[in-house]
Amino acid sequence: MTTAIPISMQNEDEDADIHALSSHIAPITPITPLTPLIKPAYRATVRDMPVEERPRERLEKYGSETLKTHELLAIILRVGTAGENVLDLAEKLLQKYHGLSGLMSANFHELCNEHGLGVAKSAQLKAALELGKRLMIEQPDKKYQVRSADDAAWLFKPDMAHLDHEEMHILILDTKNQVVEKIKSYKGTVNSSVLRVAEVFRPAIIRNCPTIIVSHNHPSGDPTPSPEDIEVTRQLLEASKVLDIELLDHLVIGNPRYISLKERMHW
Repeated sequence: MTTAIPISMQNEDEDADIHALSSHIAPITPITPLTPLIKPAYRATVRDMPVEERPRERLEKYGSETLKTHELLAIILRVGTAGENVLDLAEKLLQKYHGLSGLMSANFHELCNEHGLGVAKSAQLKAALELGKRLMIEQPDKKYQVRSADDAAWLFKPDMAHLDHEEMHILILDTKNQVVEKIKSYKGTVNSSVLRVAEVFRPAIIRNCPTIIVSHNHPSGDPTPSPEDIEVTRQLLEASKVLDIELLDHLVIGNPRYISLKERMHW
């Protein structure tokens, strides 16, 4: 005959068993993160900087020529973002686009998508760069004078260094090697089979100017002259003698370098 055990006694026995078992189990240690949380670095805004270090105040006191490029760019952009002050933003943009020439060539909508820019700031930036480019060429009383290949490359590179296709541009110069006009003459592969040499000199003939500088770009970024580049340059030199218009140089624009074919071919 089976003897029934009261429910209260069953519960007491179960509690005793659980207590005995728990005494042999180590307490649970709270899990800690393997990597501590990294607190975001604090970036002081321009307003937090000492007055004598702020770009706008330094420009007012010492002149714009004393500021670095990223400081001038920061003045145009005015403000940064929640995690990045405007000086950091300006420096980041210059590094990503390889300087002002890269920003000049960058697509407007590409700039709009940059964190911290948007439509308004991108428009301000593009407008400021365009004004600077026009000022170089359009001042009638103070024309830009080309004294070296570097001077010419400085005019060509903003429009050509970042193109994804080949173009030929021409500088028309007066008797003092001052820029009369900058012309985009040709779009496509520059080679002797499609390039009409006479078309290259036509703008100088129309404007009665004695000198031109020709430039074309390599979309690969490598400015090493190709055999076609050499052949075209030889044809241009022959035509320059017939037309009595000096070919001062032929530049191959890469990114970031360029090559002077006058220096390479020694004419």
